Amino acid sequence: MENDNFGFETQAIRTQLERTQYLEHSVPLYLTSSFVFEDAEDMRASFAEEKDRNIYSRYSNPNTNEFVDKVCKMEGAEAGFAFASGMAAVYSTLAALLKSGDHIVSSSSVFGATHSLFINYFPKWNIETSYFDINKPETIESFITPNTKILFAESPTNPAVDIIDLELLGTIAKKHNLILVIDNCFATPYLQQPIKWGAHLVVHSATKLMDGQGRVLGGITVGDAELIQKIYLFSRLTGPSLSPFNAWVLSKSLETLAIRLDRHCENALKVAEFLEQHPNVNSVKYPFLKSHPQYEIAQKQMKLGGNIVAFEIKGGLEAGRNFLDKIKLCSLSPNLGDTRTIVTHPASTTHSKLSVEERLAVSITDGLVRVSVGLETVKDVIADLEQALS
Repeated sequence: MENDNFGFETQAIRTQLERTQYLEHSVPLYLTSSFVFEDAEDMRASFAEEKDRNIYSRYSNPNTNEFVDKVCKMEGAEAGFAFASGMAAVYSTLAALLKSGDHIVSSSSVFGATHSLFINYFPKWNIETSYFDINKPETIESFITPNTKILFAESPTNPAVDIIDLELLGTIAKKHNLILVIDNCFATPYLQQPIKWGAHLVVHSATKLMDGQGRVLGGITVGDAELIQKIYLFSRLTGPSLSPFNAWVLSKSLETLAIRLDRHCENALKVAEFLEQHPNVNSVKYPFLKSHPQYEIAQKQMKLGGNIVAFEIKGGLEAGRNFLDKIKLCSLSPNLGDTRTIVTHPASTTHSKLSVEERLAVSITDGLVRVSVGLETVKDVIADLEQALS
């Protein structure tokens, strides 16, 4: 099915592999490590990439192909490659495009594992990273040097839910001939399409909202076909590819992404509004709250505000731990984007290995709590948060 005029939901549901001779309605699983060839010439031409076909599931597989095709349509991308996890996508994307001596300019507010990659591992290969304050976008160009290759950012950020103007980043990347890579995990392509604003590549942890039920790991990078080809060649050698089973699950999950996100966002806004009025809460960040510092930017580039709410509880580190201990309905988990509401206290868990200074530099205070708002009856979620705060 090829029709670029179809709506988002139709593309998500109707982008499928061609039916086999069995005329199945639901796409089957292709649980095979490899594929056979008709003869020697077919095999030669396939390995020479004169034919567009599956050879080995580390390179491609019908199920991963379908998943990639869907996300490309959703994001408005030319091509893509699917990975075993979101961090496999981040690492492989950057490693495929960088060489010794290159430089990254990144927003300081990034996922903890991405931060560790930038400061603990890339320097071993003489790849350095400079961080800019997401709340001071006017300083970005001052970090760019002659050897800067990539401009990297998350929006909204993890875990502080800050927003950056993607159009501004696209303009800067074009001016300085940089590759703009955007981690779009929190927004998903339903809420935001960074390529429209100038991004060359978009990265997702499909483990989160794309799956939506906390079942499987997965990652994907989509964007410019020439850049994706470099990522593909690197990844077919290093082997971080997505499994066919996980790809099948994720492709099925995308069929309900829009309807799930509508409810996630509706619930999250109600949770944010409740928290904003609570006496034991210092501050709340949610992109579609008018009190958010980048509210107008969020309104410009996002369809809805997402499912992540960040708030600062009064009392700091100890109050954050006590809050988690009192939670009854919501889950305590490092994951997010699940049907079930999840609460996390970054300072004592996911970002506990950072110094206080390092945490504050990325807007993680001792009392910061991240809520991944799920699909439960929202009054039940609010009641649980209220009793834990009180």
